[in-house]
Amino acid sequence: MGIRKKNNKNPPVLSHEFVIQNHADIVSCVAMVFLLGLMFEITSKVAVLFITVQYNVTIPADGGPEETTVNYFHYGLKDVATVFFYMLVAIIMHAIIQEYVLDKINRKMHFSKTKHSKFNESGQLSAFYLFSCLWGASILVSENLLSNPVSLWDGYPHTLMLFQMKFYYICQLGYWLHAIPELYFQKAKKEDIPRQLVYISLYLVHITGAYVLNLNRLGLVLLVLHYFVEFLFHVSRLIYFSNENRLSPVKGDIGCKIHFYMV
Repeated sequence: MGIRKKNNKNPPVLSHEFVIQNHADIVSCVAMVFLLGLMFEITSKVAVLFITVQYNVTIPADGGPEETTVNYFHYGLKDVATVFFYMLVAIIMHAIIQEYVLDKINRKMHFSKTKHSKFNESGQLSAFYLFSCLWGASILVSENLLSNPVSLWDGYPHTLMLFQMKFYYICQLGYWLHAIPELYFQKAKKEDIPRQLVYISLYLVHITGAYVLNLNRLGLVLLVLHYFVEFLFHVSRLIYFSNENRLSPVKGDIGCKIHFYMV
């Protein structure tokens, strides 16, 4: 992720620089089109495909004196449209965090270009990992998956999901898909793009695999554990960059290895 330089001269409309500087506004307008589509009967059926979670199944709840129902969901091709919409939401959230949090910190810290890029990367990912970890943990608790580990594989395949479980996977796929156009929006260095694409592809393959193969419960547990570890790493890297000027030079072979890993 490169440094955005403010330029008083307005770039030509629809040029690369114009799209990069205004990509959050452009994406917001596209997302607003889908939201406005809900207001009209002609377009509402199409807009609903992008905004709401699809494939609802109503099943009578077991037990209880009164007849109640529970809404479950399964996956299908229509989920592609929903993932696309929440990919747009992820791009907007990315821009908000960048402009109102990370850019302000960067101006105070006066990082070099390399550290600026790494700091932005860790700042974005740490916020995402923290949110996803807490959200995933709340789903595990609400569905009693931690108190009853046998339910992770008992009754497989788990073709039906509660709303929170499905929406969690939709948002995860939307976030990691948004990371691909962000390579362009953030002016990623050419030498960093292959590494980033491999990183993003691994997440997409594993999350999609857990979702499509009905391993959503086990996949959720693994995601929460992995995200927690990644969150600790990126927070540590943020602290390292913030306090690097106060630290003494790294000495010794072990210290050099730690310094190389953090950077």
